[in-house]
Amino acid sequence: MNASVLEFLLTRRSVPARMMAGPLPSEDEVQQLLRAATRVPDHGKLEPFRLVVHGAEARRHLADLTRKLGAEKGMDPERLQKQAQAFEGEHLTISVLSTPVEGTKIPLVEQQMTAGAVCLSLVNAAQAMGYGGHWLSSWMALDKDFLRQAFDLSAPAMVAGFVHIGTTPVTPPERPRPDLEKIVTYQP
Repeated sequence: MNASVLEFLLTRRSVPARMMAGPLPSEDEVQQLLRAATRVPDHGKLEPFRLVVHGAEARRHLADLTRKLGAEKGMDPERLQKQAQAFEGEHLTISVLSTPVEGTKIPLVEQQMTAGAVCLSLVNAAQAMGYGGHWLSSWMALDKDFLRQAFDLSAPAMVAGFVHIGTTPVTPPERPRPDLEKIVTYQP
């Protein structure tokens, strides 16, 4: 048993992007994060995901695109501001794209879950390295205009998550966790 890993998993907390700052992971640390993130279950060894590491200019573009497209769709301006600001802080953003491989026997949902596993592995790896991590998606993850303009993608591809990584000067607040008695059934 690896008690320290178990304790890490039992106490991990996501850190909101707005609570992150520098310093950011070095290039070598980013490579290590990417290697750790991509060691996920992958039925059929299809690698149905892509990762995009965004620099400051690219994050500004994602923020601007969020505001522009959201306004065109009549979304709440306050909500759009909050969603756009997630790209604008002093942190690293990595987009995990679900890019299913068509024409295989592996169901679409399994391929999408593989991309989701990359997101969680990326957050956990960042936190294991001493950084904060936060996995977000929102409406942009499935919006055809956002996908096309930001990543030149179309359905069934989507954003599995925008993972924000940075240093956390404060400990994030604890939140209520699931009550296992309400969500778990044991079958003999």
